[in-house]
Amino acid sequence: MSKLETPFFDFSHAKLLENLECVPLSLLASLRSISKVKVVSFLLGLTLMFLITASYILTWDSKGLHFTAPPLQLRPVVIPTSTVAPELSSEKNFIDMKLQVKSISSKAEYTPRKMPDEKDIIGTDSHLFSVIPRQFLPGIKNPCWHEEFSTKTNFDPYRGNLFTTHKSFKTASDYLRTKFQEHLYHRDGKQYRLRCLPYFYIIGQPKCGTTDLFNRLLLHPEVKFIALKEPHWWTRKRFGYIRFKGGSQEYFSVEDYLDLFDLAAHNIQEGLIGNSSRDHTKLQLITGDASASTMWDNEAWSYLHADREETEPPFLTQDFIHTVQPNAKIIIILRDPVERLYSEYLYFKMANKSAEDFHQKVTESVRLFQSCLLERSLRSCVYNTSLSHAMLVRLHLGVYFVFLLDWLTVFHREQILVLRLEDYSANLKVTMKKVFDFLGAGPLSEQVEAQLTKRPLSNTRRAADRSLGPMLPATRDLLREFHQPFNLKLASVLDNKSFLWTEEIWMDERTTGAR
Repeated sequence: MSKLETPFFDFSHAKLLENLECVPLSLLASLRSISKVKVVSFLLGLTLMFLITASYILTWDSKGLHFTAPPLQLRPVVIPTSTVAPELSSEKNFIDMKLQVKSISSKAEYTPRKMPDEKDIIGTDSHLFSVIPRQFLPGIKNPCWHEEFSTKTNFDPYRGNLFTTHKSFKTASDYLRTKFQEHLYHRDGKQYRLRCLPYFYIIGQPKCGTTDLFNRLLLHPEVKFIALKEPHWWTRKRFGYIRFKGGSQEYFSVEDYLDLFDLAAHNIQEGLIGNSSRDHTKLQLITGDASASTMWDNEAWSYLHADREETEPPFLTQDFIHTVQPNAKIIIILRDPVERLYSEYLYFKMANKSAEDFHQKVTESVRLFQSCLLERSLRSCVYNTSLSHAMLVRLHLGVYFVFLLDWLTVFHREQILVLRLEDYSANLKVTMKKVFDFLGAGPLSEQVEAQLTKRPLSNTRRAADRSLGPMLPATRDLLREFHQPFNLKLASVLDNKSFLWTEEIWMDERTTGAR
């Protein structure tokens, strides 16, 4: 027998006698009255106890104890390589799925949030509410107003606008600058410029087809978008934060944001001052903001109000949008949260991607989210910035019903259109008609309708990511268990069982576009 194969104890008869030679004679005398069977049984018991104790000591560092992680544990749990092997048959021993689902389901109840007073909302940003009036111009579909403009003729209206660092808006502002003076409105010896807010907002979710929807909406002659698809102004840039992990960035003013809609404003202004029927059709033009962070990202408040004891944001993005624009149209496009998470992982992670790595990150994130639920409410965990940064994948973005219900606390149900990416991909023409009807946009010509359906898919999965294949079956099972109680709530709110995503056929890349 080799050294590695040598057991801790050899209970052969010869070895037993050798071991007994070092025992005191008095003890040997007493042992003579004890049968050899009892001695061997006693030593076997001692050996078993030693082996159990040794196994805990030896495996402590590599695995850790299999208890639930403490609330908001920021230290990642080290998962042994064996637990992420392709078969992953022992994963349910690592996370007790029945216990997990039971604990999550018990916390899947929605408690209506305490609505802030309007005066408190206005008090957080008095400048914002002094710039945007409470009433908009009549006879114009898009929310617009005239703002007095008293600067010199050669003044550059876009000088200092921080959005000009984006190539798309810089190109638009270069054009708008040359046309600015001719679009000023003169009255009583004063000059005014037309200012506009978005008529509608595509608010989320990430990796659910917002970019493709944005690009197809642009094909409608009545839709004039901003040059920048996702300004992220309401959620991030107005607070001076772009990426929180990178620290504070420059503050983007409300004036910077309104400049983004000047292309639409100039077209609408032509409709106000023109006399032809063509000019009057410009009064029906609309514009929009398609920032996919608008639905869910309220992390700024955890930084701005770090001294407060609330476990949930005191104000949400929708509070501000509704206060300045109570009649806004809201569009949400969702997909199976299981597939959404994997798509996001492949899109944002740049190196060392694999189905096994994704599984490890999902497992750790589920543990952390479950631990949070042991101490806090579901909404608190969904909006918790520390938890969001601790999780290795953005698991909370798939808890759709919490975000949706919070938007429904300020906007009426008829103001919010909720789509599924699966329906959008399977029947594009029908879904786009639903969107245009929701926006009150006119019918399309045959030529535009043909362009709408023939346009290539936007923001599809990279070839290198497609080569990695689907997620592991064990990962999908784990995520299905996690999201099931939340999907039930979502389907109930929308009165639509298709949002359960339980009978989805796993469509191939030709059908979904592998987004």
